[in-house]
Amino acid sequence: MHPASVRDTPSKDPPPVRLLRHRPTPPAPASPGDILAGTESLHVRLGARPVLHGVSVTVRAGEVLALVGPNGAGKSTLLSALAADLPAAEGVVRIHGRPATDWSAPELALRRAVLPQSASLSFPFTVEEVVRMGRAPHATSPAEDDLAVAEAMAATEVSAFALRPFSALSGGERARVALARVLAQRAPLLLLDEPTAALDLKHQELVLRLCRERARAGDAVVVVLHDLGLAAAYAHRVAVLRGGRVAAEGPPAEVFSEQLLSEVYDQPVEVLSHPRTGGLLVTPLRNL
Repeated sequence: MHPASVRDTPSKDPPPVRLLRHRPTPPAPASPGDILAGTESLHVRLGARPVLHGVSVTVRAGEVLALVGPNGAGKSTLLSALAADLPAAEGVVRIHGRPATDWSAPELALRRAVLPQSASLSFPFTVEEVVRMGRAPHATSPAEDDLAVAEAMAATEVSAFALRPFSALSGGERARVALARVLAQRAPLLLLDEPTAALDLKHQELVLRLCRERARAGDAVVVVLHDLGLAAAYAHRVAVLRGGRVAAEGPPAEVFSEQLLSEVYDQPVEVLSHPRTGGLLVTPLRNL
């Protein structure tokens, strides 16, 4: 063959190599009492303002941990730090035994699910589509995704308006849909910021029962609450925050004293035993 014909023959480039992105696998099921998250001497700043000062907490599988305290105490900041959404100025946040900064975003999404204080969307997604967003971290079958979504919607009592636009819902309905998304994610660590704030009495109780059910199933639940009565009734442990520090931590029956709560909230508080169940009742001391 003439050399020129060799040069004129178009060469066949090899097909491009497609790099398959590694999909992280979900963590192994935890045993009751396993530490799924925690902070050690955690300091957090928002801008130049210090918000948390040397906070150490432990989050265990099988427990509901309630973060309580007055406005500005640092509850939501601590929850965001536990979610690895806020960086530590000092100290360390660990999730599943590793510093939170060592996990990639897809790995974190399989290990913790976060419910922020408010939920808003710019696009007209339906309720079911919003809940299905919780399945994004998983590489599972459509049938398994459908089951997780259906169970989460049923648990939060939002199945009846699955096809309605999220933007057309009331505040309380949106809050329950947002919680359904978190449940559908099926992460073993649930971080919930004031999930009962927009809810009526029935659904406040529903949400806290769901927290206990997830803990009973082996998950760890951290919930920010303002209602001390709910915290006393449903939390296995409470951490009382004041001025960016943990003022007390332990079971509600040991931590919720009239003296401590009155000092922390700068408001006289009564702690009583329920006349029928013996459970804790926490109420402001009122002079009407």
